[in-house]
Amino acid sequence: MSEPEPATKTDTDTDTRDEESTTATPVTTGAQSTVRALENVGVDTVFGVQGGAIMPVYDALYDSSIRHVTMAHEQGAAHAADAYGVVKGDPGVCFATSGPGATNLVTGLADANMDSDAMLALTGQVPSHMVGSDAFQETDTTGVTMPITKHNYFASDSDTVGDTVGEAFSLAGTGRPGPTLVDLPKDITLGETDREPGEATTPRNHTVQTEADGEDVETAARAIERAEKPLLLFGGGIIKGNATETARAFAIDNGIPVVETMPAIGTMPDDHELCLEWAGMHGTGYANMAITHTDLLIAVGCRFDDRLTGGVDTFAPEAEVIHVDIDPAEISKNVYADYPLVGDAETVLDQLTAELNRSPDAREWRQQCHTWKDEYPMDYAAPDDEPLKPQFVVEALDAATSDRAIVTTGVGQHQMWAAQYWKFSHPRTWVSSHGLGTMGYGLPAAIGARLAADDDQEVVCVDGDGSFLMTIQELSVAVRENLDITVAVLNNEYIGMVRQWQDAFFEGRRMAAGYDWCPEFDKLAEAFGARGWSVDNYDEVADTIEEALAYDGPSVIDFHIDPAENVYPMVSSGGANGKFALSEDQL
Repeated sequence: MSEPEPATKTDTDTDTRDEESTTATPVTTGAQSTVRALENVGVDTVFGVQGGAIMPVYDALYDSSIRHVTMAHEQGAAHAADAYGVVKGDPGVCFATSGPGATNLVTGLADANMDSDAMLALTGQVPSHMVGSDAFQETDTTGVTMPITKHNYFASDSDTVGDTVGEAFSLAGTGRPGPTLVDLPKDITLGETDREPGEATTPRNHTVQTEADGEDVETAARAIERAEKPLLLFGGGIIKGNATETARAFAIDNGIPVVETMPAIGTMPDDHELCLEWAGMHGTGYANMAITHTDLLIAVGCRFDDRLTGGVDTFAPEAEVIHVDIDPAEISKNVYADYPLVGDAETVLDQLTAELNRSPDAREWRQQCHTWKDEYPMDYAAPDDEPLKPQFVVEALDAATSDRAIVTTGVGQHQMWAAQYWKFSHPRTWVSSHGLGTMGYGLPAAIGARLAADDDQEVVCVDGDGSFLMTIQELSVAVRENLDITVAVLNNEYIGMVRQWQDAFFEGRRMAAGYDWCPEFDKLAEAFGARGWSVDNYDEVADTIEEALAYDGPSVIDFHIDPAENVYPMVSSGGANGKFALSEDQL
């Protein structure tokens, strides 16, 4: 297969600008104030798609040093901004025009909202006097997005629009993170102003409790001291609160085993003796057994969603629960908290450490957890006379990359295999869609992750054929920007998780789950200007991965995997975590 010429690294939005044009110019319009607000908070990269109503903001961006990445679709812009923020630790930013541009952001906004990912969306809007008239490309953007944003704004004054944008950015990353949106009518961004935006601050009525009540901490500490089978449940809030090192130290210093939620993958190194990896529907058997038998569950920064708990009535049935969360709305929402601790993860863990007089005596409990690891290992069969197993591919990708490699995924079986068989050591290296379960997340997320990551970090998108087809147009962006990402498509020619559920719970009636025809993704990658490979056999896997990783640019490997392979362990929907199935006949 011939190797295409590498794309020249250019930015279509900046290629006509000279060095002098990036010097700060005085604010004269609402659009310039909007861009200045982004510059003031340190934004260096934004993702978006041009259009009529947002054009004044893009025109102001022409004179800015902020890099703009033109995506193929606004959904891709939202996912790229989301992933950029996850990896960077600051809110990602995306732009879209009014009407369809704004509504195309909705999936990405809902995804970020469910996963508490900090993100700022700026949308164009028809002129203020035309709002409500069903003007061309008009949509009630604030109304549409109100349920799926942390907060949104309708800009109404050219003098204050910059302050509004700064506030929205600040709010997105403060307390419990989430997406915010500012809708920008065209007359506001075109309107004259000489007012520089002020310092970005959160709304006056927005308060965040960082320290838990002292008496509550004392009571929880006593519960930890007397526990015989304590278990730490690390949630994604630990990563978002930059509390990973504190959380690890708390576990190690007190000898308490750790289970993670999927968003928390990387908080504890998978190879650490205390780590039981992640729990829930497709979590490890040993993690789910630990949750089932613990007598004290110390949950930090998690929201107890149904994919973790299964049936709430059977979740951690023998345990008292300590729940640490910065959002008081999460306390006892799904699982009753015997010891509620509202506050920042790092701060509350420090409070507990200071209050503890001794660590719990959990030697026998730790041994029991190790026994479960031996009894329920994460292994799989890979006979030579059967098609390529996806687990083998994931392990080969992991072996070929550093422990700081960033993994993005779509949603489905491939996502579960990646989470199960890639061994993670660091936070912000697992980037996926959890609460909303958005197919198509992986490729645009890889673009955002690549631009946020360190130069020496590999970025690998583990995708499924179904997910890849949903946002494959973003491969054009990766080629245009010459981004060094590797896409590994676990291709079983099915929407695999749907097929698995149909076989297990719908008597094998496979309706709309498979493809009568599937593209050749390696050739499609070449048509986009990327490198492409197709792999069918075990002996081709390692060499192909090495070649793809070595290529300085976007590459796609089409792994033709066993279409009959299922994801196990599996807890049936609403079932008990301790009654996980290791095969279909156990469901």
